[in-house]
Amino acid sequence: QVQLVESGGGLVQPGGSLRLSCAASGSPFSLYNMGWYRQAPGKERELVAAITNQGSRNYADSVKGRVTISRDNSKSTVYLQMNGLKPEDTAVYYCNAESLVLFRTVYWGQGTQVTVSS
Repeated sequence: QVQLVESGGGLVQPGGSLRLSCAASGSPFSLYNMGWYRQAPGKERELVAAITNQGSRNYADSVKGRVTISRDNSKSTVYLQMNGLKPEDTAVYYCNAESLVLFRTVYWGQGTQVTVSS
């Protein structure tokens, strides 16, 4: 089982930047594909970006060109660099770990709030 702890959320003005971090512990980081999801009030949780254990990346169309996902396997941490933030990016952002050895096993962090407002 893996534990995930997000950090780096906060209040930022439109056009600003934030970097979210998600530290994993309890299980070898290389055994997981990692992702960032977000959930805005009244909306369903949606994928923002994902990165496989080999480093292949996938982005939601709404954030392409503004967001970069990366992982540091030596630190068991996945990052989400967000630039050019818009009010519609306001949401709780969740870190996600998909096990590569346990069928359909996914873990979630507690979430970190990102608010984009002037």
